[in-house]
Amino acid sequence: MNTLAPILRSTGQRRVWLRVGALIDGGSTPPLRNAHVVYTSGGILFAGADSPPRSLLDSGQKEPDCDLPDYTLLPGLIDAHTHLFLEGGELDAEKRAAYLEQTPQRLLDLAGQRLEKLVRLGIIACRDAGDKDGVGLALSKQCAGEHRPLMPYIDSPGAAIHRRGRYGGFIAEPLEDCPTPRQCVEMRVQAGAYRIKLIPTGIINFKKGLVAAEPQMTAEEIGELAAAAKSLGRQTLAHASGDTGIERVIAGGVDSIEHGFFVRDDQLAKMRDRQIAWTPTFVPVQKQVDHAGRMGWGADVVGNIKKILDRHAESLVKAHAMGVRVIAGSDAGSYGVAHGIGFLDELELMERAGLSALAVIHAATGASAERLAFREKFGWVKPGFLSRFILTRHSPLDGIANLRKPRLIIFDGEVFATNGSEGFTGL
Repeated sequence: MNTLAPILRSTGQRRVWLRVGALIDGGSTPPLRNAHVVYTSGGILFAGADSPPRSLLDSGQKEPDCDLPDYTLLPGLIDAHTHLFLEGGELDAEKRAAYLEQTPQRLLDLAGQRLEKLVRLGIIACRDAGDKDGVGLALSKQCAGEHRPLMPYIDSPGAAIHRRGRYGGFIAEPLEDCPTPRQCVEMRVQAGAYRIKLIPTGIINFKKGLVAAEPQMTAEEIGELAAAAKSLGRQTLAHASGDTGIERVIAGGVDSIEHGFFVRDDQLAKMRDRQIAWTPTFVPVQKQVDHAGRMGWGADVVGNIKKILDRHAESLVKAHAMGVRVIAGSDAGSYGVAHGIGFLDELELMERAGLSALAVIHAATGASAERLAFREKFGWVKPGFLSRFILTRHSPLDGIANLRKPRLIIFDGEVFATNGSEGFTGL
C-alpha cells in the first residue's frame, strides 16, 4: 500500500483520478461499483459511475492515476461524541484521577498530541462533548485558525451545563451561575461554544441496573436552554439516560440525545418525528464488562450491565427501522475508551447489535454530516466535499472489523498508511 501513497498524494491543484471497485459515498444506499473519483488537496471534484469529464482532469490525462478494482473507498469517520481533554485508554483509577489534577495547559498539550494520531486512524472529525478547562474550545480555535496543524475537524461546546452538586461537575459549570438559562447559553457562546451541551440527567447505577437519581432539570428549563441556543444559531446535545429524563429532553426540544439508555419505543417515535438525533454510545458501558475485575463488579452487576446492553441493542435496531437519525459516537475519554480506537469498538458494537455494516458506516459519516451542522463539508464522497476518505482492500461491508486492517487515509491531499498495529499511546 505504501507504493500507492506518492500516486495518491495531491499537492497544490494536482488532480488525482481513481477508479475503485466499490464507492461508499456516506449515504445509506448500496455502494457504487467500478466508480471514479477525482480530487485535489482542496476537495472532491467528481464521484460517479461514468468516466469524469475531461474538463476535470489534468491536461492530456486519458487514464486513471490508479485502477484499484479490489479497493473500497469510503468517507473518513466522524466521532460524534468525544472528550478530547481525557485519556480514555488509561485503566488505572489512581492515574486517571491524577491526570485530571494537571493544569489546563498541560491537558491541552496532551490532547494536542492525539490529533495527528486520530487522522492516521481515519478519524477526520470529532464533535467534542465538553470540558470545563477550555481544552475543547482551544482545539476548536486551532481547527478554525489560519495555521492549522494536522488534525481532525473539531468543534466544542466548552463547559457543559449542569445543576450544582449533581453529576457532571468534571466537565460542566452550574446553571445556577447565571441569572437565567438564556444568559447561561449566551455566556457559553461568548466563550466560543459552537454548540451547547446539557446534562439533564445522571448516569446509570450499575449495581441497581437503572438510572436511580431523579433528572437534574425540568422540561421547562431544558426548553429555555434549547430555545436560547437555537436563537443564537447553536445546536444542543443532551446527556440523557433513563426514560423520565429522556422524556424531558424530548419535550425540551434538544437536537440530539447522547447515550439514551432505557429509551422507550414511544420515545423513539417522538425523536423521529421531531428530528432529534440519537448517539447511543455503547462502548463505555461495554468497557464496564470488559474490565469488570478492575472495576470490582461481581457476577450480579455484570449481569445487570449485560441486560442493559442487550436492551440498548434492541432499541438501536428499532430506532433504525423507525427512521430515527442514528449518529455514531464513542464517548472517548471515558474509562477504557481510547480516542480513535474506541470509536472502532463502538462501530463494531453497533454492528453486533444488529445494524448492517452499511447502516453503521452511514451513522459514522453522512448521517453526522447531514445532521450536526459542521463548519466544514466532509462525511460524503461528493463534489464540493473535502478530500478526506479511506481507501482499503478490506471492505467494511464484509464486517466493520475490517476498518482495523491495513488502509490508506487521504486527508486534504496527504496520504497516510496504517496497518492497525501502530503503537498509538496516549489516546
